[in-house]
Amino acid sequence: MVGTAKILKKSGCKPIPHFPARIIADKLTLDDWLNKYSSIGVDKALLLAGSPRNPLGDYSNSMELLSTGLFDKYKFSEIYCAGHPEGNKDIDLAGDDQNLMAAIKWKNDFFQRTDIDWSLTTQFCFELAPIIAWEQRLAEESLKIPINIGVAGPARLQTMIKFALMCGVGPSIKVLEKRARDLTKLLLPYSPRRLLLDLANYKSTSTESNIKSIHFFPLGGIQKTTAFIKEEKNKAVNSK
Repeated sequence: MVGTAKILKKSGCKPIPHFPARIIADKLTLDDWLNKYSSIGVDKALLLAGSPRNPLGDYSNSMELLSTGLFDKYKFSEIYCAGHPEGNKDIDLAGDDQNLMAAIKWKNDFFQRTDIDWSLTTQFCFELAPIIAWEQRLAEESLKIPINIGVAGPARLQTMIKFALMCGVGPSIKVLEKRARDLTKLLLPYSPRRLLLDLANYKSTSTESNIKSIHFFPLGGIQKTTAFIKEEKNKAVNSK
């Protein structure tokens, strides 16, 4: 549990506002959002395209949000951009990663010209293998970018499967499907403890890994997720 606590501690457990490009009406709306967040001391954000297939406003992807210059205007210190260890068929229709890699390279070049730190925050998945494979794929493209691993917070298994299907989680969803074959477990909570332990072990043995923290998706509710984090930290402290 000590390894798990370390990787949780690095995450900071701080709330980070999400900016889904496809639901933002226009530059004026984005400016208003950023102004309000900045006024209460928020200077970090997660940028993503968002789930609607067709944009509801002027933007269709996070690159267009960045190109507005508004995140520089409001002096955001760090931007988190979406990463997809298991691919995204809405972006790469052929099932490869050509468009995803091109987008990451564009962002990497963009941030080299700004004072804003950046990193990749992944879609949540349920096992370690696709995360390792994706990190190796980035290395092949000479992309050494800090990575925050998306982890689904505790929720009922039935709820977790629903969100996984909605969000296009890839092959790692089989971890949930295997458990769901036992109907008695559908109403029981899913816990990310196993994945966190695997991540901690991988991080401790891989000196080349760019994984820096965890980004929790509180699919079962913020209170349930924060309670889980607190419980894991307490276990780690008591085990020393």
